[in-house]
Amino acid sequence: MGIKSYKPTSAGKRWLKGFDFKDLDKNAKPEKSLLVPLKKHGGRNSHGRVTSRRKGGGHKQKLRIIDFVREKRDITAKVISIQYDPSRTGRVALLEYSDGDKRYIVSPLGLRVNDEIIAASSTEIKIGNAMELRHIPPGIPICNVEMKKGKGAQIARSAGNSCTIMAKEGNYAHVRLPSGEVRLISIDCFATVGQIGNVENDAIRLGKAGKSRYLGVVPRSRGVAKNPIDHPMGGGEGKSSGGRHPTTPWGKCTKGLKTRKAKPSDKLIIKRRK
Repeated sequence: MGIKSYKPTSAGKRWLKGFDFKDLDKNAKPEKSLLVPLKKHGGRNSHGRVTSRRKGGGHKQKLRIIDFVREKRDITAKVISIQYDPSRTGRVALLEYSDGDKRYIVSPLGLRVNDEIIAASSTEIKIGNAMELRHIPPGIPICNVEMKKGKGAQIARSAGNSCTIMAKEGNYAHVRLPSGEVRLISIDCFATVGQIGNVENDAIRLGKAGKSRYLGVVPRSRGVAKNPIDHPMGGGEGKSSGGRHPTTPWGKCTKGLKTRKAKPSDKLIIKRRK
């Protein structure tokens, strides 16, 4: 798959860069039994209050139900098609198991149509196969990594991401995450061999503000452009630059302030991300 540029027939196409989608099966249609409507909430919680700003609108989508747990163990599955998923940066692979059941998984790089893969406690080191960390040798790229046994993949699920097992010690594996953090993960947890596909995702350019709105991203106003009642950096005569270190609307420093709360799982972090 490659990146496609366009002739500048309009201002929006001048800098537009998108995918050519040559890696996808254009005749494949989404599996209807694995589609559900995606309801928009605009960043609001159950009380109707905005808890996540700059979200809203967006194009109408159908959510693909992804099998992050790889529930069907010791059964071979055939890759029917590699498809586009509007809800994620990676591609999804439609699997058909030998018993006729169909499931979606996040597609690793190099997975092809008609490939046969399997999820088992121990199996061949092959792209798309899922197994316990205890049976994956160090240095092999892995993705869709569980943090708790049976909970399903939580780490390395977006385009181009992968983890690496650095070492194994007792009941834990030292896993380097995409952020650079090294964390202890139980060797009973499952992971998929390979790296998530669509590695060129960060090279695309939206080209115009409207395309950002299709993705559900609402424009943001700078704090210095607001009134002092609305933002700590607002107000002043002329184009004032704020007169203080950048802050959030609630006065929290936005550069370098650690906001992560202490969690019981902190003891499993060997090396923090930079």
